[in-house]
Amino acid sequence: MTQEDRARVIDRMNEAATLLTERMDARLIPEVGMNIVYALPDARSRDDVAAVSGRIVRLGGRVHPVGEIAFGASDHVARIVLTVMRFDPEIRSAANIRFSETFLLEMENLLFEICSFDRANEPPGVQTMDWGVASCCREGVPDVIYDRGAVGKEPMIRVLGEDPVTVAHNILKLSNRITYAQL
Repeated sequence: MTQEDRARVIDRMNEAATLLTERMDARLIPEVGMNIVYALPDARSRDDVAAVSGRIVRLGGRVHPVGEIAFGASDHVARIVLTVMRFDPEIRSAANIRFSETFLLEMENLLFEICSFDRANEPPGVQTMDWGVASCCREGVPDVIYDRGAVGKEPMIRVLGEDPVTVAHNILKLSNRITYAQL
């Protein structure tokens, strides 16, 4: 990939991070923090995926990116998008948000295609995200993949899309619907 490709990815990520920082309800951020990623076309490893260094956290009830946008800054969410790209190379972005039944219901109301996996069914010797995400993508990549967690693992919703601005806009659609909800 060229420096121009890398610069384009960073620019789109900055645009998405700004949207989320300025407009997202902080209650969407999970306890472990949130990240949004964007892979280069033909990405093969986490070093080909840009993310927010140190994640996005809740700070004083506000959305706060901890660090800069950088390649190789995410492991967990980067693995999600790398797995998804094996099924559809156009889907190059993902973000994780807090799990809530209310959020899922609103996403259904927004007509997002949603799939889930159960960590209890994970075969031995595989990484959860690789297996869980792949199990949801066999018939096509959904807009949303979630799981209800496991012992020591926070339940999570993952939002997928072609680029981080699209992912951010989909998260903001949900955010707008929950702003006045009692969660």
